[in-house]
Amino acid sequence: MRGGAFLLAANAVAALAAMASEPPAARYPSPIELVISPDGSRLYALCEGTDEVVTYDLGSGRILHRTPVGRVPKSLALSPDAKHLYVANSWSDTISDLDTSSLQVVRTLPAGFEPNAAISDREGRFLFVANRLSNDVSVVDLASGLESKRLLAGRGAAYLTLSPDGSRIYCTHIYPNIAKFRATPESEITVIDAARQVVAERYRLHNAAGVFHVAVSADGRLGMAAQMRPKNLVPLAHVEHGWVIGNSISLFGEDVGEVVQISIDELDRYYTPPFAIAMARDKSVAYVSTTGSDSVTVIDIGRLLALIRTLSPAERRALANDLSASANYVVARVPVGHGPKGLTLSPDGKRLYVANRTGDTISVIDTAARRVVSDLSLGGPATLTPERRGERLFFNAGFAFHGHFGCANCHIEATFDGLSWDLEPDGFGKDYVDNRLLEDVADTAPFKWNGANPNLETECGPRTEKFFYRSESYDGWQLNDLVSFIKSIPLRPNRYRNGELTPAQERGKVIFERTRRKNGTPIPAKNQCAVCHSGPHYTNQQLADVGTGKPTDRSPLIDTPQLTNVVLTGPYLHDGSARSLEEIWTVFNPQDTHGVTNDLQKDELNDLIEYLKTL
Repeated sequence: MRGGAFLLAANAVAALAAMASEPPAARYPSPIELVISPDGSRLYALCEGTDEVVTYDLGSGRILHRTPVGRVPKSLALSPDAKHLYVANSWSDTISDLDTSSLQVVRTLPAGFEPNAAISDREGRFLFVANRLSNDVSVVDLASGLESKRLLAGRGAAYLTLSPDGSRIYCTHIYPNIAKFRATPESEITVIDAARQVVAERYRLHNAAGVFHVAVSADGRLGMAAQMRPKNLVPLAHVEHGWVIGNSISLFGEDVGEVVQISIDELDRYYTPPFAIAMARDKSVAYVSTTGSDSVTVIDIGRLLALIRTLSPAERRALANDLSASANYVVARVPVGHGPKGLTLSPDGKRLYVANRTGDTISVIDTAARRVVSDLSLGGPATLTPERRGERLFFNAGFAFHGHFGCANCHIEATFDGLSWDLEPDGFGKDYVDNRLLEDVADTAPFKWNGANPNLETECGPRTEKFFYRSESYDGWQLNDLVSFIKSIPLRPNRYRNGELTPAQERGKVIFERTRRKNGTPIPAKNQCAVCHSGPHYTNQQLADVGTGKPTDRSPLIDTPQLTNVVLTGPYLHDGSARSLEEIWTVFNPQDTHGVTNDLQKDELNDLIEYLKTL
């Protein structure tokens, strides 16, 4: 026994020593946003991969400082006097207030769930924060450092832009607002009156889902929002014959009147997805980063406005679906690094800086020559891991027919898009599927809602090439890399689980785990919540008929989904027909075939939902 114990101890010590000698996991900077100082001397790069702000001295081309901030930062903005940088830390639910003279974080401010952007009003008195998971905008008093109110925004509140006169703040959202089943996706730009701190208007963006940055001209007469227009209501079966996702810009403001949507795609090439927009001060051109196409699109604004003014209202509405229209106003496509995201123009407009997220560089474009003249390195690891190579593939659209789309078009920022799709190669109008979250998905096989794919290699390989991309897809090495990245996607922090469960969550847990109805009769094992939704991911990884099948489904058997962070992923059910967790049981469970819920009162159902939010 002593020898055995000694051997076990020796093995444990050896294992610990081996772990200690292993190099730490590679961390790539992954620059996502850029800001330049008003005098053009400094460039601030926000690196979400290393949780830091990197400050460049543009005169010498050297890095001045690396400032640690919160977890997974998503945006940064300068204060009106340029003395502070505000960084939205999405996984910390905080805002870092960085002093630009010392390049140190001087205080941490509150935010809602997953802050995605933060900007100050023109007077520097209040900070507005877009909260992606709580779907609202926090207003923070900068004097006291306390939040004073919340404003309702669109679903997945994402990016904020202040109008040049400081009167308005424009907020976009990356997920469409929840709507009726199989309805055209609808999004909005939430317009906030900065002085009154109220929502003044909501610009409707028809057939838009995935709305990112907004740019406003110096005269305030033209706004431009980067967005995608998914064709999710029609079959995806023939990419080469149709148009799956449109890449477009929404125009608004006095120069155009009502919202006008324009395509940036071409007849035989797509530029996807548009993310950031930078507009020249003289309103001559606009620059749009297209992440999946590793390029920046240059739009001649004068030619664009001239075209729009010649069109009737009906013709304006048709612009978003006209693949030939971009030839009238797109004047250049500038190749840059891998995965371009944030943009910023130098004060004199002669240089455009581009954050290459999966390339860990900043491309510097000469705006007169419209070409990259240099690249600034952010000092990432020289060797790419399989996960990093796979991440580049995930965000790249180069494999699909005509560069149409990549994984990240539907799994926005490696999450989901809040839509249901008709993905099947035959049986048009059959098997509508809800887009599922990819976080912590590695050990939840099988895949697809019908469980047809036994592993991620099958899910992402032959299926993607044959049914989605309609062109030659990944080779074996690339597929291994892509799957490695998908398996590495971490689970976001759960905001509803803070230590001990609340009384409502405890009551909901009892309902989730119950084995008998309220009248005392037993619930069959196959209809108990905790049986089907068991294990570390709350799935038994089996197929089941829970009575939610539709005439459009070829089989009533559905793969039991994981429930981790289920609160984030509406709409629900295999086809996205339930708009909320409550509808799963109040609308789609009349016969108690999807758990037993018809004996529950309203408050008890609310308790069950409160518990599910903690999973």
